[in-house]
Order: sequence, then C-alpha cells, then structure tokens
Amino acid sequence: MQPAEDPDDDAPEKGPLRRCIVTRESLPKEVMLRFVVGPGQVLVPDLAGRLPGRGMWLKAAPGLLGLALKKGAFNRAAKVPLHWPDNLPAQLSAMLEQRLADTLGMARRAGQSVAGWQKVQEWLQAGRVGLLVEATDGSAAERARLIGRSDVRVVLALPAEALGQIFGRGGAVHVAVAKGRLAETVAVEAERLRAFSTAA
Repeated sequence: MQPAEDPDDDAPEKGPLRRCIVTRESLPKEVMLRFVVGPGQVLVPDLAGRLPGRGMWLKAAPGLLGLALKKGAFNRAAKVPLHWPDNLPAQLSAMLEQRLADTLGMARRAGQSVAGWQKVQEWLQAGRVGLLVEATDGSAAERARLIGRSDVRVVLALPAEALGQIFGRGGAVHVAVAKGRLAETVAVEAERLRAFSTAA
C-alpha cells in the first residue's frame, strides 16, 4: 500500500525551507540535496539547484539516499518510474567532493584562502580567518595547537592529499578561508559532504 500523497509535494519551490522526501522534515536548502527528473526519466542530482523542473529534496544524512532509492521515494515524488545508476551514492559523493574542491580553488585564486601551518597561523593571529578547513586525516592534537584559544569555526573536509592538490602542493592539512561569503559557501559544501559521506 502506497503512502498517502502529501499536498506539500506539489508546492512551488519558494521560501527558505524544503521538505525531505524521506524524513518529511522541512529544512534549509543548505543542508539538503536536490534531484530532478532528467531526459529518459533518469534521476539527476542537482547540487547547484539550477536545473529546470520541480525539485525532489533529500536531507544530506548518512544512508538516506540508499533508503530513498530502496523505498521508491523518488518514484513517488516524481509520480513516474525513474532510473538511476547502481553506483549513484558513490557518484554523488564524488560530486560533493568536487564542489567543495572547486569552491576552495575559487577562494585560493581570489586570494581568500591559504594553506600550511605558518600561513594559517599568521592569518589566525591577524584575525582574518572566517573558516578553518582541516584534513580528515590530520592530527587532532596538531589542530588544537594551531587553533589555540581561537573561536574560529572548523570543518573537517577532504584528505590532506586532496586539499594539497587544490593548492598545488603534495599535501595540506590546514587551510584558512578569509571571512566573508566564500567562507560561508565552503562551510555549507563541507557540511553537506560530511553529512552525506559518513555512510552513504
């Protein structure tokens, strides 16, 4: 027996909140993943939120994509049978990683981000840091020594090798992003990746 349709499923995409097709929670777009129906009734991730069509929103949370696929939540929301690749969770994780890397690369090119202990420490002392991006495989003790008593926001994002590639070096454990909109964007992308990839 199919669940009763929720009238909110057909609501226009207006306002700051979106309804998750699995949990039914109404949440900010920044913590959710958007999907649309593509040509041939293929389920297409729309992480930038710009593709045409009514969006289907999923909370970025461990295991939720697999549950949505298994339970037919996308088919019900789209009201048509959809298709998707077997490795969609892995594809989506890679897409989220790439979005974060691209945003950090933009910050680097704009002179709004630096990597490395010494440069990050200088920015911290100068009060320039809006966000500290730390390698997921970095040392917690070293991170604590770097931050000291600073109350700067910290996110664990990518492995040191991946962060290093963004900054043209072999590895980067500490990355600082200057205060401002780019820091906020990096924080959003890092949190979506962390939440989704914990156990996609």
